[in-house]
Amino acid sequence: MLVRYKAWANELIFSMVSDLPYEEAVRQRRTRFGNMVHTLNHVYVIDSVFQAHLQAREHGYISRNTPDHPPLADLWRAVQALDQWYIEFVDRLSNDDLDQPIQFEFIGGGNGVMTRSEMIMHVVNHGTYHRGFVGDMMYQAGVTPAATDLPVFLRDVPQSF
Repeated sequence: MLVRYKAWANELIFSMVSDLPYEEAVRQRRTRFGNMVHTLNHVYVIDSVFQAHLQAREHGYISRNTPDHPPLADLWRAVQALDQWYIEFVDRLSNDDLDQPIQFEFIGGGNGVMTRSEMIMHVVNHGTYHRGFVGDMMYQAGVTPAATDLPVFLRDVPQSF
């Protein structure tokens, strides 16, 4: 359910950002990643990093974001594909699979160990956290963002999983 929630919330936030003039979406603001699109790119990078951890492969990133972000439409296509990967991946897992610990190396250095379910929970929470930053930037742009909260998802999306 949580990875489906993440995909739903991503669809809402990307739709809202896409509806803005592009200059507004990339306007530099006083926030960690500078603008809406670069913030969404950071989420994609971290989702990709944890996908690699879950697949026991190298991810190739040397930082938690790339120096530049792709155009919003390209980023959205990549996010959609990755969200679909997470949904399909989680659907195949058993409870025992979810509890399996995976060792990895943090981008900033140091070793980590998390279970698959902890990694998935991190990806969901991390995306929610940064969508909140994008929502704040939308308020700064004079736009009231739609709610992307879990209770709204549970209310509005038929649950068939």
